[in-house]
Amino acid sequence: MLPPRYDDGRPNAAAAAPGHPTVFRNVRPFGAEAPVDLTVVDGRFTADPAPADARIVDGGGRVMLPTLVNAHIHPDKTTWGGPWVSRRPAEGIADYSEQDAELFRSQDRTVAERAHGLMSHAVTRGTRAMRAHADVAPAYDLACVEGVAAVRQQLRHALDVEIVAFPQHGVIRTPGTAELLDEAARTGTIDLIGGIDPIDFDHALDDQLDLLFDLADLHGLGIDIHLHDRGAAGTETLRAVIDRTRALSLQGKVTISHVFCLVDLDERELDAIAAELSGLDIALTTVAPSPSRVLREHGVRVGLGTDGVRDAWSPFGNADMLHRAHQLGRVTGARTDDELERCYLVGAHDGSDVLGLPRVDFTPGSPADFVLARGECLPQIVVDTPPPDLVVRGGRIVARDGEPADATAEALR
Repeated sequence: MLPPRYDDGRPNAAAAAPGHPTVFRNVRPFGAEAPVDLTVVDGRFTADPAPADARIVDGGGRVMLPTLVNAHIHPDKTTWGGPWVSRRPAEGIADYSEQDAELFRSQDRTVAERAHGLMSHAVTRGTRAMRAHADVAPAYDLACVEGVAAVRQQLRHALDVEIVAFPQHGVIRTPGTAELLDEAARTGTIDLIGGIDPIDFDHALDDQLDLLFDLADLHGLGIDIHLHDRGAAGTETLRAVIDRTRALSLQGKVTISHVFCLVDLDERELDAIAAELSGLDIALTTVAPSPSRVLREHGVRVGLGTDGVRDAWSPFGNADMLHRAHQLGRVTGARTDDELERCYLVGAHDGSDVLGLPRVDFTPGSPADFVLARGECLPQIVVDTPPPDLVVRGGRIVARDGEPADATAEALR
């Protein structure tokens, strides 16, 4: 197959001027056997006939898939694109957090420079949106939030970004953090207030959650709480979050990340918790296996993320959500085509649900946010993880062959 090109032969320009109709010809949505032509107008697919002056992008029979959503990532911590960092042994969140601060102080590049490298790379690999956790602590002041916010502005043509003010060092145990969370909220820069293990790490279940929920309620923000605690501490925190969500009528605005304690519950307990989560529309995000079948049966929104990428916590990661879907398949024992496809859709449809974005399903009115990749079918793409040849946002090409399409950004200025 020949590389996709525009009708005028330009390989590195935007697909169309804003609002200009574009026909993506000879593409296979979700790996369908028969290629089709799909028309995009004003960033969305349409069933209307393509006008005579529509631009043409030949997909060459490639598979067309929705771009993916990274529902949990820490771009402010990354060393992506920089010199190798040797990591020391660490025990517990406090130790890792101190190494975070040491790494922050040792970097020659700013948070914005490091985050931009990682987030723009994620775009080239087919990410349409992400929820970015940015550390807020006296060790950083608001530098991490401000750095990620600057990148959000720079990549606004290609990527939707929600920012969580994340108190990695604790809310109560680290004086000054609560005031910084409030300041971050007052700037209007963040979308969600974060939290972390109120019992085993912060040792202040009620004080932490009361403060976080009060801030979210006061400023009209969402909440996204890291919950690593397992056993009784995890389930107690989970129930406390449920109670406060109900009391403050914050349905649909609360997310709990990781939630490792769910795997410890017996079937009856899990079913009851899942019903409560669904009833209050509390979302979950995971970077590890979770009891997804039960949660899905109850309609709980569960997004997939990459977590930290080459930071003080881990030397691994590449912010490639297709690779994360592949890993999900490996660790959950996916074998059939349906199971492999489901791993991809967790990153595409379920992640969109968590961030409140419309799903990309190629029907009329659906956002024209997709990748074109070489492959036989969707299950094979999940297994082989081929890099996309084209990444399209709102009908405009934003990346080609692993590189940003600079002309797209120019067209939007």
